[in-house]
Amino acid sequence: MRNYEVMFIVKPTLEEGATLAVLENMKKVLLDNGAKIKSEKNMGKRELAYEVKDFKMGNYFLIVVESLPKAVEEFDRVANINEDIIRHIVVRVEE
Repeated sequence: MRNYEVMFIVKPTLEEGATLAVLENMKKVLLDNGAKIKSEKNMGKRELAYEVKDFKMGNYFLIVVESLPKAVEEFDRVANINEDIIRHIVVRVEE
């Protein structure tokens, strides 16, 4: 099992309930593939460093997980498909 930091940015135009639904859906993707969530942080709405898909703001989320590579690969696949996520990154954390 390896540790990963998963960060993603959700469109700022979504209502709070829809934004939290995206978060829960992405956590479910990780959990269904055997990941264990160590911590999660809602970093709130922040300004982007540069405009992404015509957005200047975004809702940031950070999830730290312990999992096999298959779980974060599935997260990456689903995040690429999800139109409500404007950016995401998965980083392996060295122990």
